[in-house]
Amino acid sequence: MITLQERARGAFLGLAVGDALGGPTEGKTPEAIAAQWGRVTDFLSPEQGGSDDTEYALFGARLLLEKRRMLTSADMEEAYRSSIINATNAYKGAGFSEVIAINQLIDGRHAPHSGQHVHSWSDGLAMRVAPYGIVATGRPGIAAKLAAADGAVTNAGEGIYSGQAVAAAVAVAMSGGSLEECFRTALQSVPGDSWTYAALERGIRIGSASSEVWSALPLLHRSIACSYYHWTDVAPEAAGLAFGILAASRGVYKDAVLGAVNIGRDTDTIAAVCGAVCGAMHGSGVIPSAWSERITTSRGICIRSVQGMNIRETADRLAVLSGEIDWSSST
Repeated sequence: MITLQERARGAFLGLAVGDALGGPTEGKTPEAIAAQWGRVTDFLSPEQGGSDDTEYALFGARLLLEKRRMLTSADMEEAYRSSIINATNAYKGAGFSEVIAINQLIDGRHAPHSGQHVHSWSDGLAMRVAPYGIVATGRPGIAAKLAAADGAVTNAGEGIYSGQAVAAAVAVAMSGGSLEECFRTALQSVPGDSWTYAALERGIRIGSASSEVWSALPLLHRSIACSYYHWTDVAPEAAGLAFGILAASRGVYKDAVLGAVNIGRDTDTIAAVCGAVCGAMHGSGVIPSAWSERITTSRGICIRSVQGMNIRETADRLAVLSGEIDWSSST
């Protein structure tokens, strides 16, 4: 029997380890990755650690633990203003959607207008929503609402839909749901006529038809990646690739995360999503200890206010909180 604590740790550590492993290959093509490293199967340097993906997830988790209730966009906006927008933050590694939204907030705009900008479809939300799936274990609708409340500050449209899909999938995995149930719920959490839905459906179909993850990567990349677009943080693309890899790997943590690291484009986010879903489904024990022991506390490189937060302790507190919040008024 996998305990709720083990699943929570698996989801959060799974995200953080995937984020760290995918750092060196982020923004590269599969061909460039293969030319430089062959196939990446482990950490490439001692310096690799969690980036903005992990730190923004910790930021949302901290706010949940502070409020102990359903978050609103106003809560998240105020947290940005009080804990992110200050002179101590250099925003090192922050994504376009977050940086633009921060400047929108500084200019006096409020959510949801702060998230309505030229990069609103970024995967900045999808990368950080695992805490919402943890605290809303077995309640994918609540997880999706939490993701949307967070996302309204920095994203809009497809950028929010992709975050909702990931959060809902993590919530199902946290309750012991199968990979197929995660997929079905993710698709149900987004509009059927959206780009995100189409990318998810295509990825799941391609991955499910593949015999194993490595043979699936080229077709997934050709079918979903927006290689014609310079920037790689496209939310429907990242979500579609991640769910395709999850399907091809049959939910095996190491296969999914390493597949994500080698597929190119926004590899740290794709690996973070894969890691969060697999970790929630199977618990922290599926993450190699040599990997998880490297990712223990936040370095606060992007968000100074989360420096020193312990990922395992945060996951444990979210697991406890999941059984204490009365969600009845949020449905």
